[in-house]
This record gives sequence, C-alpha cells and structure tokens, in this order.
Amino acid sequence: MSTEHENPRPFAHRHLHLWVMMTLTVVTGALDAVGYLGLDRVFTGNMTGNVVILGMGIAAEEGLPVAGPMIALVGYVLGAAMTGRLIRGRVRAWNAVVTTTIWVNAAVLAGVATVLLLVPVSGQSWGGIAAAATIAVVMGAQASIARFLAVTDMTTVVVTSTITSYASETLFKGGLSWFTHRRLWAVVAIFAGALAGGLMMKLHICVPVYVAAVITAGCGGIGHRYWERAAASESRHGLSRG
Repeated sequence: MSTEHENPRPFAHRHLHLWVMMTLTVVTGALDAVGYLGLDRVFTGNMTGNVVILGMGIAAEEGLPVAGPMIALVGYVLGAAMTGRLIRGRVRAWNAVVTTTIWVNAAVLAGVATVLLLVPVSGQSWGGIAAAATIAVVMGAQASIARFLAVTDMTTVVVTSTITSYASETLFKGGLSWFTHRRLWAVVAIFAGALAGGLMMKLHICVPVYVAAVITAGCGGIGHRYWERAAASESRHGLSRG
C-alpha cells in the first residue's frame, strides 16, 4: 500500500523550494519600493544601492540622504548577523529556527505597517528612518535564511550577480533556456515586487508592508510544512533521472 511519504501532496512538488524563494524575492522588491519611494530613497533589501547612495550623499553638498542609508545598512547587517548566529552549524534544512525567523519577520513587518498606518511618517524624519531600518533588519534575516537554505540563484535580496550569471552563462545557451531559466525569473520577481509595491503605495504606504507581512507568513507556513517533503521529492526525481 502506498504511503503519504511515497506519494507527497501537490504542495510537496520538487519545485516548491524555488517558488518559495521566488515569492520572498517579490517581497523584497515591494519593500524596496516602500523604502525608496516612501522613506527618503532608502533601500531596505538592496544594500548595494544604499552603499552607493551613502557615498554620493556624503560627497554631495545636499539632496541625497546619508543617515537613512547608513542606519538601514547597519540594520541589515544586524539582522543577517543575528540570524546567521542562530543557524550556524546546523544541517541545511528547514528547521524550527528557519520557521521562527520567517514568522518573526512577518510579525515585525505587520508591526511596521501598523505604525505607518497610525503615525504620519515622512522619509526624512527619524520615524521614517527607524521604519526603513527595521525593515532592513528583516531583509538581512531573510537573506541569511536564503543563504542557509542555498536554493541556487535565489538570494531573495539582490539580482546583480544573478543578472551577470544570466547574461554570461544562460542568455546564449541555446533553446529556450534564455526564457525558462530561474535566473531570468528571479530578476522578473524582484521587478514585479517593486512594481506592485509602487502601485500599492498609491493607496497608502502601509499597504505593501501589510501585504509583504502576509506573504512572508504564508511562505513560513508552507516551508515549515512542505520544504523537507519537497526535498525528498526532488531527491527521488534526481535518482530516477540518474
């Protein structure tokens, strides 16, 4: 008689890992839109952008923010460092620390969204900087989890290296690889997130943050329940192909 382990549910499909990470990449795009458009040109996930803005802001006499990018950068490092400390030395699998981190991230985002809903916050105010820095902590934690889970080409927070790999290794590979490869769709995901975040900002700055919180919580629940089952499915698929 077949068992549930032998016949995993549809959610346990071997590509579930990719879709969870892709969804978190969309979240990053939306939150970067919030930071840049609503919180004085501060990136919450793209730290390359913050470093560049910080350098130009220090060099320029006026017009570019300095405090916001600097504090967001510190927040991102703090989030990544704390999470990295928690998962260091553990087996690369979706464990209780991963679930807890993702759900805490969702709760923090919901809290930030509520503050943005109830308290008028401008990007250049200390409240705006604090909001951006808090989201950056979440993004640092998310990036650390993504690195720990090690889904190929899915960092969830940056696509520069992905674009480089796509252009140099995939674009002219032949066939439909240029269109079907996950590298392209990782870039599309962060673009789609930024587009959606920018559109939702027209309703209220809190809307994309609330949506990001819900999606993050959903990813945490799906990963907690199905990640390892999907890993088993992928392993069996690889063995059957071999």
